[in-house]
Amino acid sequence: MKKTDSKPGDYVEVHLTKNIYEGVLLESPKSEIGIILLKLDSGYNIGFNKKDILEIKLLKKAKDVEEKLEIKKDSSKLNIAMIITGGTIASRLDSRTGAVNPLSTPESLFKFYPALFKKVNILKVEVPFMKASEDMNFKDWQKIARVAEKLLNDNNIKGLIITHGTDFLHYTAAALSFFLKNLNKPIVLTYSQRSIDRASSDANLNLQCSALAAISDIAEVMLVGHASTNDDYCYAMLGTKVRKMHTSRRDAFKVVNAKPFAKIFPDRIDRISDYNIRKDKNGKIKLDLKFEEKVALVKIYPGQEPEILDYYLKKKYKGIVLEMGGLGHVPAKRKGWIKKLKEIQGKGLVVCAVSQCIYGRVDPFVYSNGREILKTGVIYLQDMLAETAFVKLGWVLGHKQWAKNKEKVKEKMLENIAGELNDRLEK
Repeated sequence: MKKTDSKPGDYVEVHLTKNIYEGVLLESPKSEIGIILLKLDSGYNIGFNKKDILEIKLLKKAKDVEEKLEIKKDSSKLNIAMIITGGTIASRLDSRTGAVNPLSTPESLFKFYPALFKKVNILKVEVPFMKASEDMNFKDWQKIARVAEKLLNDNNIKGLIITHGTDFLHYTAAALSFFLKNLNKPIVLTYSQRSIDRASSDANLNLQCSALAAISDIAEVMLVGHASTNDDYCYAMLGTKVRKMHTSRRDAFKVVNAKPFAKIFPDRIDRISDYNIRKDKNGKIKLDLKFEEKVALVKIYPGQEPEILDYYLKKKYKGIVLEMGGLGHVPAKRKGWIKKLKEIQGKGLVVCAVSQCIYGRVDPFVYSNGREILKTGVIYLQDMLAETAFVKLGWVLGHKQWAKNKEKVKEKMLENIAGELNDRLEK
């Protein structure tokens, strides 16, 4: 092989005896001595034995790709902004260091997602932090909300896309639904299940559909992602009614106890259900970031001892959401659950009930078990999702003027603030 000045990250041609391959030169693992790795334009990686290579021809240095890229704003397109928080969709592997770096500028985004720029102008990109979603907490949700409020109150920006890891994305979607008031523009959370260097990545379609959602008339906090395993269209889904339902499928997120707002194709939006309409002259978006961190989500299981609840009293928790069985039941007959529920609520702990069933609603009036639990003061949260209930309880108890009054807490938990309750859902 001829000597080459090419380094990992450069765009090169690899010349073999009969074939020539173009792509990005990757850093080969130390364990693979004598192997040259190349990332093809298709997204796939391919390896060559050094002794089979005639020449590696440098086409473009890595540092020149983004520095010389100029993205011209198109006055015929609407402007949006993006918030990058981490996750597969907005990261790239730096082949020279092995680290994962955020796509933190329009230029870096354009390199991987040029189709996105055919639909909108990306005016600003903010990176408040880079975290896996499982490492986030309410302080991170608050930080995202602050950045979103600043961006959306800019009259030049018509909508916002937030990229996020998938595992706990629905918690963030719920939090933003309560934190941002007087919403008059779209907030679109999106993701990818498969990395951008894979030909099967879902990132491109999700971002194209998110761009259309961000300039649409849907003034909601929504999640946009694949509607099926095919690359045909996405769903726009309400932030308080969506849940990750599969570990790895591209259509991992589904609407629960409601309908998607719309089907979004790369070239159009087909409306499915009602939503709040964009009103550009509807005043400024306002923040309501109060949150009580001493809340918990507890799953009920057969034979469970009620003394588990003493832990939350000891740790000075303010509220818990119990993910109960069926219509809202606990092992009440033999384990002293009714007595314990009365006791902990008498000591000031707010207890809410949701079902561990995915679909349907809790109803304490069908069986005697539920009636006994209801008499203790437990708040039954109808068809609210467990994750949404957890976030909402923290938000409600964060308002000290409400938290002081159990009846006020109940009133707020049962008030349909961000579409978290569906009164039209059949039992």
